[in-house]
Amino acid sequence: MRAPRPVFGVGMVVFPKYPRTRVILLVSVIAVLAAVGGIVWGVVSSSRPSTGAAAPPAALPDSTSMGVVELNVHDLPKVRAFYENAVGLAVLSESEGEAELGLDSPLLRLVSGSDGETGSTLSEAGLYHSAILYPDEASLARVLVNIATIAPETFQGSADHAVSQAFYFLDPEGNGLELYVDRPRSEWVWEDGEVQMGSELLDPAAFIQEHLNTESDDTGSANMGHVHLKVGDLDEARAFYSEALGFAVTAQSDGALFYAAGGYHHHLATNTWQSDGAGARENSTGLGALTIAVPDEEAVDRIAERLEAAGHSYERSSTGLSTEDPWGNSVNISL
Repeated sequence: MRAPRPVFGVGMVVFPKYPRTRVILLVSVIAVLAAVGGIVWGVVSSSRPSTGAAAPPAALPDSTSMGVVELNVHDLPKVRAFYENAVGLAVLSESEGEAELGLDSPLLRLVSGSDGETGSTLSEAGLYHSAILYPDEASLARVLVNIATIAPETFQGSADHAVSQAFYFLDPEGNGLELYVDRPRSEWVWEDGEVQMGSELLDPAAFIQEHLNTESDDTGSANMGHVHLKVGDLDEARAFYSEALGFAVTAQSDGALFYAAGGYHHHLATNTWQSDGAGARENSTGLGALTIAVPDEEAVDRIAERLEAAGHSYERSSTGLSTEDPWGNSVNISL
């Protein structure tokens, strides 16, 4: 089920600790966003009678997490400037034709020289969005103010997903980006082994007003919370990401599956909303690779065994292994 289009109400927005000129600018920006509207990239999980309230077990270790997302880009300086100046990431390392950005750890790797089309077409497999998870609402609110000031045209929509509060953007080459904060796990609802994720309206102005001037418990940190992909077939996606790699399916909806380890709501998602029937990727621009971090060699061994049993090829290295999903999306398993 597709989420409803959001309604943005500016109202009496007050930012008591910000200079009046910046408040006027920010409210004006939000008003522009309200006029433009946006797309909420979210779904509502299927409803079933409640017979169990526990997260499903995964074959992957509980400490599994997402790592660096690599993007192949045409205009490296332009894309880097968006993530550095608007999103507020730091350039952690840089070489000719490549830049790695993050905060306390790497989040994105930008690689130039792609000869494909800029961004991906709606109907092809590839990246739907990469999702950066912030430690608290105050940290996220400050980032939203920065983007609203520097790159308001990149805003696509927002939604309260019950387990999280999310804001969506497109970078200069059309790569989807989610910035979000989780609600406490004690508030997550599990039914029949599925986490209940909704798509309620989330007013960005109200979120900023409530959280902008509150104290942050952990400044200067963020991690890659999850990665959402476009695929051609959900059964094939389940077979690869759940049965072969070892994630548990934590939610499902019309045209989408969500996967996680360790009782998280989702580390990965796959959808066919626009890409149903898509074959292997031909456009090299966009997603270069996604990274799944595991704690030890034993976890890599088990993944290798499952890939072999399912007939998927891979390359082993001293730091993990690399493989591809059925649509040619590169997947790195990293220690």
